[in-house]
Amino acid sequence: MSAIENAYNQIGADFDDVLRRFTSEELVVRFSEKFLEDGSFEQLGEALRNDDVNAAFLASHTLKGIAQNMGFTGLYEPSNALTEELRAKPADLTRAKELLVPVEAEYGKTAQALRAAL
Repeated sequence: MSAIENAYNQIGADFDDVLRRFTSEELVVRFSEKFLEDGSFEQLGEALRNDDVNAAFLASHTLKGIAQNMGFTGLYEPSNALTEELRAKPADLTRAKELLVPVEAEYGKTAQALRAAL
């Protein structure tokens, strides 16, 4: 088992599905590196600390999309819930900040597994 496949297994993601879509392990690795470089997670936290609903929505929507494309189901699900809360008019910032907690946990788990593999 390769290091990247092991990372996917650690976070409960379906590596075979991602490999079918990306067509090569090298592409999965390359996009995993780009995921780690992407600033959406940090932007999300900053936007919520500043009560900036629009910036938080954009960052959470981007993070959700990346997580979905990469097959990071554990990160996608809480990111999607947060995105939908921020999409509501008006968004409940107290609830959004509560929903950030599982996003932070899954992001940390995902990033840690990928860093160990790359």
